[in-house]
Amino acid sequence: MKLKYFKLEEFACPCCGQCDMDDIILQKLDKARDIAGIPFHINSGYRCKEHNKSVGGSLTSSHLRGLAVDIRTTSSKDRYHILNALLHVGFNRLGVGKHFIHADVDTNKVQDVIWDYYEKH
Repeated sequence: MKLKYFKLEEFACPCCGQCDMDDIILQKLDKARDIAGIPFHINSGYRCKEHNKSVGGSLTSSHLRGLAVDIRTTSSKDRYHILNALLHVGFNRLGVGKHFIHADVDTNKVQDVIWDYYEKH
């Protein structure tokens, strides 16, 4: 698959190099990146079972099936532009952390949700 803004290696599992990403998420990300007008730095794309476990990922993580990414964010303004673009291209499963945004296209999970990863006190 040809992408304008990304190289497939950006989505590879850091421990084994496997990169079994779904084409739909890659196409949507490329379109969102164009709309946002700012770089998307991928923290996490595809994860093998071992890597997912080492980072504390869920046993049902969408990363395990190449249906999810975490995009690094460094400012509120970047977070706005990234979220706006992801919503514009049809992402409807988003998680917001202090320094990243999770986006996935996993149709086996609840749709039309935005959650946060912030610590609860």
